Amino acid sequence: MNHRRRFHVTQLFSALIRPLDPYLLLILVALLVYATIIIESAAPELLAKQFMNILLSLLGMWVVAIIPTRRLLSLSPLFYIVGVALLIAVNLFGTVSKGAQRWLDIGTFLRIQPSEIMKIAVPLTLTWFFQKREHAISWLEFLGAALLLVGPIYLIAKQPDLGTAILVCSSGLFVIFFAGLSWKLVVPVVLAGAVAIFAIGVFGDQLCQPDVKWLGLKSYQKERVCTLLDPERDKLGKGFHTIQSTIAIGSGGFVGKGWKQGTQTHLAFLPERHTDFVFAVLSEEFGLVGVLVLLGLYMALLARGFMIAVNAPTFGAKLLASSTTMVFFTYLFVNIGMVSGILPVVGVPLPFISYGGTAIVTLCLGVGILMGIRRDKQER
Repeated sequence: MNHRRRFHVTQLFSALIRPLDPYLLLILVALLVYATIIIESAAPELLAKQFMNILLSLLGMWVVAIIPTRRLLSLSPLFYIVGVALLIAVNLFGTVSKGAQRWLDIGTFLRIQPSEIMKIAVPLTLTWFFQKREHAISWLEFLGAALLLVGPIYLIAKQPDLGTAILVCSSGLFVIFFAGLSWKLVVPVVLAGAVAIFAIGVFGDQLCQPDVKWLGLKSYQKERVCTLLDPERDKLGKGFHTIQSTIAIGSGGFVGKGWKQGTQTHLAFLPERHTDFVFAVLSEEFGLVGVLVLLGLYMALLARGFMIAVNAPTFGAKLLASSTTMVFFTYLFVNIGMVSGILPVVGVPLPFISYGGTAIVTLCLGVGILMGIRRDKQER
């Protein structure tokens, strides 16, 4: 009897883990362990809550991994419509916190941030859109995809939430690019961006004068860019984050000051140390060695994601896997660039490391999508 019971338990465990890609799972567990170590140092009082976030995220990842990709794509228009409706509701009835209107209170204890839904809904919907037109993609399809992308970005930017708007925009643009967007359209945009960056760098002093307006940017967004160019112009205000984070990164040296020994962190000089600026905590306490370990895990995650994309069984699966992998890269690039002072501060978390519920759930759902695509390939 005991042998039979053990056999059934073994069968159940095997059925539960079969949809999960072992390589992705190993990388993810390593990142979450690393995150736990850092959060224990930066904000130990939040560790128990972060464990709950992680368990919820892993459950969501497993659920997504067992859903066939074709079924997930068929549901994507519904996710998109619900997400846009919730974004409109946020702009009409949302809760204001720290100067931003980003949340909906549902009941007494539940608060949701609908913009997080769009990080998944947008690439899913655009993948569904292009897969339906796989053999007849023309400029009209790219125009339609752009229109599907513009609406959510506008509503999110209006909240205002520039960081999430960047992530949603990038997730959609990656799908559009991998669907076959011509380089003739990509290159001019890249060149225009390079020229704009060069102009801001050269003429920053003149452009950052209070009376100069920047097309399409609000005054606080302009100030973020100007503070990036010269953090010392407001070193106790808008430049404080950048100055303190670069001090923390530089003071870590090769091997760091040791776990829980970071002075910038534990003397409270480093703001948002458990969320957006957790990379500075890691750098100060574990130094270059700790950073290289973290980057190695991220590179392994990206490599596995692209391997799944290359071997994906359908055009839609290839689009979804490659764009999802690039979203992970965008999180990584923007956060580390922001913390190290080469990009403006926009509020993007370090993937799988920063404290928070919504971001880690969204990222783990992305991992679940990759696992589901890999499972679909195996079952063919």
